[in-house]
Amino acid sequence: MTSRDFIVVTTTHASEEEARALATAVVRERLAACAQVYPISSVYRWEGEVRSESEWRVDFKTRADLFDRLAKSITDKHAYDTPEIVGVPLVTGSAKYLDWVNDETVQE
Repeated sequence: MTSRDFIVVTTTHASEEEARALATAVVRERLAACAQVYPISSVYRWEGEVRSESEWRVDFKTRADLFDRLAKSITDKHAYDTPEIVGVPLVTGSAKYLDWVNDETVQE
């Protein structure tokens, strides 16, 4: 595998509890090797209004071929009508770290 076979998938939640619960569930399902949860401040347009909210961001480290399954899992568990689910490909990464991500995610 090369670094291009891996992605970081991002979503946000309104609460830390929801973000941590999702992170735990996804890692438990082995759809991601790890998840980072941290507070952010978001400014966005929703239903014709510009809003500013505190949210909790979750970054999942996973394989690119697991994106569809991970996106479905996030959607199924998410409270938002339209959750952010964005996958960003890796350009490069430590071979040992990427081997670990591969080993810790579900094998098809």
